[in-house]
Amino acid sequence: MPLVVKEKNFYRTLLAVAIPSALQNMVSLSVGLADTLMVGTLGDEVLAGVAVSNQVSVFLFGLLTGLANGASALVAQYWGKKDVTAIKRIIALVFWLCAGVGTVAAAAAFLFPEKVLGLMAGDNAELIEAGVPYLTSVCFSFIFFAATTSLVTMLRNVEVVVVALVTSVAAAVVNIALNWAFIFGRLGLPAMGAQGAGIATCLARAFECLLIIFLVLKVQKKFPLKVSDFFKTKMYMAKDYARHGLPIALGDSQWALVTLVKAGIIGHLGTMMVSANAITDTVMAFGMVSAHSLAAGACVVIGKTVGEGDMKKVRQYSNMIQIIFAGMAVIMAAAVFGLRMPLVGLFNVSDETKRLAAVFIAIGAATLLGTLYHAACFIGINRGAGDGRFVFIVDMICGWLILLPALYFSAHVWMLPLPLVYFASRIDQCFKWIIAFVRLRGGKWIRVVTREST
Repeated sequence: MPLVVKEKNFYRTLLAVAIPSALQNMVSLSVGLADTLMVGTLGDEVLAGVAVSNQVSVFLFGLLTGLANGASALVAQYWGKKDVTAIKRIIALVFWLCAGVGTVAAAAAFLFPEKVLGLMAGDNAELIEAGVPYLTSVCFSFIFFAATTSLVTMLRNVEVVVVALVTSVAAAVVNIALNWAFIFGRLGLPAMGAQGAGIATCLARAFECLLIIFLVLKVQKKFPLKVSDFFKTKMYMAKDYARHGLPIALGDSQWALVTLVKAGIIGHLGTMMVSANAITDTVMAFGMVSAHSLAAGACVVIGKTVGEGDMKKVRQYSNMIQIIFAGMAVIMAAAVFGLRMPLVGLFNVSDETKRLAAVFIAIGAATLLGTLYHAACFIGINRGAGDGRFVFIVDMICGWLILLPALYFSAHVWMLPLPLVYFASRIDQCFKWIIAFVRLRGGKWIRVVTREST
């Protein structure tokens, strides 16, 4: 089997999904960076409070993304079979599932903000007090984000990606402008600080949701959708989702929960640790852009090819994609390490916090070599091929039996220095790439998850 793929259609499909996804992620991360920089001007305590509140958003976003990604293999493989009716039924199912979860989360955060923040900040009253104004205002964005995420994820698997990019750019401009106005009191508005940041995010998410719905229904023609399509699904599709998609949804959801517990452990280590970790997470997210965007393209390429029934080509594509992943991992890890000092210098925090964040980023850059490879394989190749159950098992074992125990003992039992505690929070990234590599050398990762007839 030739190692290098020479088919232009392979690269065309991969890049047609990956490049807009990468640009969309960069836009979203730039908005996150702008938010952090603006809030950071209000001081370490406010930044730490908002960072703790954002962990709620991170958990929810992981849950919603998991629910949407759970249908990725189904959609991509049905796309390979050209079964448009089945895809529309999946879209309707996932849309309402995500919308329901987003609504429940918004209600819980608004009605019980102190209890929600207490899960991560413990008895740190200062952090909870600083986080409540932001959480109670940003929580309504959860509903809009749920709807947007389901649509963007589903349409990406049928190679409709430009509308999501356009929407993200427009929402980013709105979000940054509103942040400037609400946080600092511009355009005749009162200065609302962290609460203003939450309101701005909520309004921007609402704008983003309405815009993506308009573009999907009225503008894009590659995969036509009507309002009535969102009210048509079948019970067998729910069963297929539960069988093949639920492991992926549970995998992403439990990993979001691992992230939440991890934030709770770190939240007990003080304001400087929380602030430095928040800065590090913001910078590291830029390093992960290539992994998630290439994984999105890989999921479509692999899933579509499995749906077409050409398993020999699936393996060839997998090998080529892994080479691309490995090369990108080296480039991004080097870039994050080289830019760590200039990026940290952008934040208006204490010098001690900056120095700690720079050390964290250096450690994170080293682990990115493994992260970028295994994340792209698991999220792209394995999931597209219907191997989501295996990924779920790996994430469960690594998260609950390795990462969290290592982090807890490092932080609260052995009382290790903070850089070693941060390394413990990424210990699983040092070996998961080996699991991904070995799995793709075998023959059990290709699974057809579609029905012969719908």
